[in-house]
Amino acid sequence: MTAFDSLWSTILDVGQHRSTRGYRRFAWGEADLALREWFRDCAAKRGMDVEEDRNGNLWAWWLPNGWIGEPTGAFVTGSHLDSVPDGGAYDGPLGVVSAFAAIDILRGRGVEPVIPIAVTAFSDEEGARFGVACVGSQLSTGALAPDRALSLRDNDGITLAEAMTRAGRPTAHLGVDESLVERVGVYVELHVEQGRALDLVDKPVAVASSIWPHGRWEFTFTGEANHAGATRLVDRRDPMLAYASSVHSARNAAAVHDAVATFGKIKVLPNGANAIPSEVKAWLDARAADEETLSKLVAQIESEARGHAEVDRIGLEVFAESITPIVEFPAAPRERLARALAHLGEVPVLPTAAGHDAGILSEKVPTAMLFVRNPTGVSHSPDEYASAEDCNVGALALADVMTDWVS
Repeated sequence: MTAFDSLWSTILDVGQHRSTRGYRRFAWGEADLALREWFRDCAAKRGMDVEEDRNGNLWAWWLPNGWIGEPTGAFVTGSHLDSVPDGGAYDGPLGVVSAFAAIDILRGRGVEPVIPIAVTAFSDEEGARFGVACVGSQLSTGALAPDRALSLRDNDGITLAEAMTRAGRPTAHLGVDESLVERVGVYVELHVEQGRALDLVDKPVAVASSIWPHGRWEFTFTGEANHAGATRLVDRRDPMLAYASSVHSARNAAAVHDAVATFGKIKVLPNGANAIPSEVKAWLDARAADEETLSKLVAQIESEARGHAEVDRIGLEVFAESITPIVEFPAAPRERLARALAHLGEVPVLPTAAGHDAGILSEKVPTAMLFVRNPTGVSHSPDEYASAEDCNVGALALADVMTDWVS
């Protein structure tokens, strides 16, 4: 059994829902806390010291022999352990498992690092529970203010501050990690491909070129609650109508702009089968190849939604929950990855429309990404998949990159 295989099997049952087969590993919930303990156990078995920083991000350190003082200029790799609702097994954990497997591979090769190595798991990357993605990395880089983060609420009204407190974590010191720039020499994140470009060219791994700009916008359609049976159609102010029309308009607008737009989350009040809603709160996820196109796309979606609301005598408020600009991964780390993997033949260089912690960190430190083939192209679903063979190629590729960087 390979280093990757032996590790991968140890987390497959954590947070998996029996009926859907999907994973429900939400930030600071039971499954997330269990995986944090798994991370600590993996580090302990490898003699690595573990730090949980002020923002809940986990770091496991392998320091060179004789290293004195705080780690600086480290090779850092990892990803995240949380999931979207009923997500797949690979999105996030693949990068963390591969990082520990790469450590084992280096030790098997007898590599003694001359710079520190860290395996990391960033907190709440998906934003599935509190609505904002990449909370841990955004807090660390200053992209997300601590006050706003702590006030975020989940669907049960629990704030991030309350969730962290219940998990036994302090909240008084959330915020910018002043040591980030000094201790991270490069951050290389391995991730399952979200799409099937690699399958189409029959390659097991790729290097990332960029991350599309993307964001989340909260649309609140406000109407008037009333009886579903006794209220005449002409007397209704039903916000569901304007919302439904906006979903269709968003799809059409995305096609025009060669982009993507999705209304994937919705909350309805009073949420009764025999009641006309008083409010529909919906979240738009929009992504495009460049920032100008994304801005035009969202402006068109909002304009058309306001038109639908006006026709249906509905109020509409739009709030930008998070907007992430385009990330162009720097050429130097990207080219170094390609050189370290030259023995694999031609390694594709691909953009991605999915957001990652590597994109957030790129504002502060050099970053790069590796993708492992996803033959179905399905992600954020129980059907997300990568073959064991390709996962092992990915772990070996990460080990090759790590060896090049640290020896």
